[in-house]
Amino acid sequence: MTDFLLTAYPWVKSLHVMSVLAWMAGLFYLPRLYVYHVEGLKKQGVTRGSDMELLFRHQERLLMKAIMAPAMISTWVFGLLLVVTPAVIDWTAAWPWAKGAAVIAMTGYHFFLEVARKRFIAGENRMTGRQWRMMNEVPTLLMIVIVLAVIVKF
Repeated sequence: MTDFLLTAYPWVKSLHVMSVLAWMAGLFYLPRLYVYHVEGLKKQGVTRGSDMELLFRHQERLLMKAIMAPAMISTWVFGLLLVVTPAVIDWTAAWPWAKGAAVIAMTGYHFFLEVARKRFIAGENRMTGRQWRMMNEVPTLLMIVIVLAVIVKF
């Protein structure tokens, strides 16, 4: 298994990066859809269950189910394969722990967005467009920690 992981390392790392990019795209876009959902409906006077509201819900569901969830799963799978590859990580350094904590936080944020999507479906969204704009900065901050941890290895 060790020989396989070392041989496959560039492929696994490439697949991990591609998965992260897809996941991050969704994490950036879904809160923006929520802003449009909240503000678009309010501005247009659109009622719950209208065609426009159903379109928002459809887009949000597809983004979460067809892009974000598979990308998150593949990010974790390929990331864990990198973690178990011998001689890749120095566990005495701070960076893998910082990255791990940020990835766990990113995963929590992902599930927070899914709960919010279900609240939209139930007509129970509790946040304003401004609050969703602020929430949209969470993945950016976590991404900064992750990239600095991996590249700078602080």
